[in-house]
Amino acid sequence: MAVVWLDDVRADDIDTVGGKGASLGELTSAGLPVPPGFVVTAGTYRSFIEEAGIDEELFDAVDVDHEDSAALKTAHERAHELIMETPIPEEVSEEILATYDDIGEGGAFVAVRSSATAEDLPDASFAGQQETYLNVQRDNLLQRVKECWASLFSQRAIYYRNRKGFPHRDVDIAVVVQEMVDAEKSGVMFTSHPSTGDPRIIIEAAWGLGEAVVSGSVSPDNYVVDRDSGEVETATIADKKTKMVKDEETGETVELDVEEEMRDARVLDESEIARLVELGERVEDHYGEPQDVEWAVYDGDVYMLQSRPITTISDGEEESAAREAAAGDGGSENGQQGQAGEDRASGSGDMILRGLGASPGIAAGEARIITKLDHLDQVAEGDIIVTEMTMPDMVPAMKRAAGIVTDEGGMTSHAAIVSRELGVPAVVGTGSGTREIPDGETITIDGDKGTVREGAEETEEQREPIEEARPKTPVKPMTATEVKVNVSIPEAAERAAATGADGVGLLRIEHMVLSLGKTPTKYIEDNGERAYIEELVDGIRGVAEEFYPRPVRVRSLDAPTDEFRQLEGGEDEPREHNPMLGYRGIRRSLDKPDLFKHELEAFRRLFEMGYDNVEVMFPLVNDAEDVIQARELMREAGIDPEKREWGVMIETPASALGVEEMAEAGLDFVSFGTNDLTQYTLAVDRNNENVAGRFDELHPAVLKLIGDTIETCRELDVKTSICGQAASKPQMVQFLVNEGVSSISANIDAVRDVQHEVKREEQRLVLDSVR
Repeated sequence: MAVVWLDDVRADDIDTVGGKGASLGELTSAGLPVPPGFVVTAGTYRSFIEEAGIDEELFDAVDVDHEDSAALKTAHERAHELIMETPIPEEVSEEILATYDDIGEGGAFVAVRSSATAEDLPDASFAGQQETYLNVQRDNLLQRVKECWASLFSQRAIYYRNRKGFPHRDVDIAVVVQEMVDAEKSGVMFTSHPSTGDPRIIIEAAWGLGEAVVSGSVSPDNYVVDRDSGEVETATIADKKTKMVKDEETGETVELDVEEEMRDARVLDESEIARLVELGERVEDHYGEPQDVEWAVYDGDVYMLQSRPITTISDGEEESAAREAAAGDGGSENGQQGQAGEDRASGSGDMILRGLGASPGIAAGEARIITKLDHLDQVAEGDIIVTEMTMPDMVPAMKRAAGIVTDEGGMTSHAAIVSRELGVPAVVGTGSGTREIPDGETITIDGDKGTVREGAEETEEQREPIEEARPKTPVKPMTATEVKVNVSIPEAAERAAATGADGVGLLRIEHMVLSLGKTPTKYIEDNGERAYIEELVDGIRGVAEEFYPRPVRVRSLDAPTDEFRQLEGGEDEPREHNPMLGYRGIRRSLDKPDLFKHELEAFRRLFEMGYDNVEVMFPLVNDAEDVIQARELMREAGIDPEKREWGVMIETPASALGVEEMAEAGLDFVSFGTNDLTQYTLAVDRNNENVAGRFDELHPAVLKLIGDTIETCRELDVKTSICGQAASKPQMVQFLVNEGVSSISANIDAVRDVQHEVKREEQRLVLDSVR
């Protein structure tokens, strides 16, 4: 038979139905509410290619040099052509369609999902990227089945199987055809805490189809349930801006805006949570180990759509379950609203303002309105800084403050980045904080919810002084893709190292320079060249020492003219209409080589001192000429580019498109700065509120530039990394892991979430390939 019903499938049928099919069959046999469906068996695929006589041509077509990207693309295209242009035998087609007709009395919408099998390679790390299609009907069912078969020969799958020496002829693929649940609400459930294994059930929920939650395109509600008592410990209600649903006219899956009144409405009521908890415990009991379950609710009924073991549970030191269960950076970025947060804040007065929760936590203190830099000495320990926007030379005051409130800025602003590194709660982009909050008034800010309230709130979450709040080093999940951390200021090094990151993907020199309060020229004029170089050496050394022997990637000076103009000696800085497009980065360094050589001298001294974990990175390069000039200046400074790790930022379309020529200059790595790359690709100023809604690091054009660059660099043996704000987004992490990026560098508060997201995606790719 070409097909087998899920009712008849068990776990030991994995060779026939693949991993997804076997899992769904197990859930069905356990009496759990699984939508009806069947599997087009792996044997059907094998018979299809053999009886059509395309098997040998197919395997010959994909037997290519996997490091030759052109050959890899040709192989994929030929394999896809062979499968898609070969008709399925009539008797097989009739059996598939007849079985489909028995689902939902015919005419049902179904999900068509690949279920690959190669379990005799359990330790393989190749990634297959097989396909899933939603809301499929009879007229295109056979086409979707063949597309699933063809996805076995994606470029990614060919590359990894060839690299591992695993014969293509030894892997088959089944296809699951399952009735769609026209979900009103859906999500994911962990039957034990996914990091610590604590007896807590973690449920994430959003409106519409679960693809939005799984893909990371929406920030879901988050419910934490105590297994022993069954009580909901916390309910964090997110701002759910979009949902994925079936278009009633076309039947296609579309993304729509959530109705205004539903965006911050609670998705699950107590009875639905109780039902999910009951089903989750049954699933875990059946498998005998904690499970990661996908679920959906339709017309009051809960359905199980998939279940897999949780593989991220650590045997090491336990961390806060509430922190791990929170939706990470993405939740804050999407304006997350928390029911638990409302309860905590009930002791505060009326709300004054709402902004963007940019750095988590709650803090209370006296507001200090800062409109000029010379007001900074008014900030005492425990005050709340309220300012239009923060600047690098405000960092000493920010370290003293209990919290930060700004009029302007978003998740990529200086205030947001530095606040997260320091562990200081922050609310940014309030619009009018400096005008509406009286100086000296006591306020309470919530960096999760983005609220500013009157009065003080007694809370255990009140931040400890930085020097006392030493985080414990967590046990990090092991991933093939390195997960590093961004560090803006040396003072954050210990907290950054405690994340368990694989190193520092970005250490910014400009924050060290700008915190001096003087331009480099003015500082040298007043204190001498040696003092300036020592400031740089001391700042970098503090981070390099904390992380040794883990690598620390240090970016040379990248300060726009408007930031320099705020410093003593900055009156001669050019006045530019758009400083982000102006005199900054490598263009300033190459234009003033005498100043640039002081930075290079600092690197040379660090190498002499034995800090061989320091790597040099140049910002805002455009082409090979920029790279060659920088390389030659390194040589003149006594740094041998052949013996040191060095690279450049990819922040412009020009550098992405010209990476091959730049790599010929001897680069060891490139690192994507997605903040700039996005604004330069889309012509969207990320700090301009009029067009901020158009700023999208996941725009197809941006992703294409990144993906093509990674592919080129892989061919040239140049490592790739990302250190922009987008690195903290689950959807970006998934994309990068699929593309084969070497490392991902995230902000301090997002490292743990990114580590787990990377591990989950790597394991998903492995399992999709080996099943």
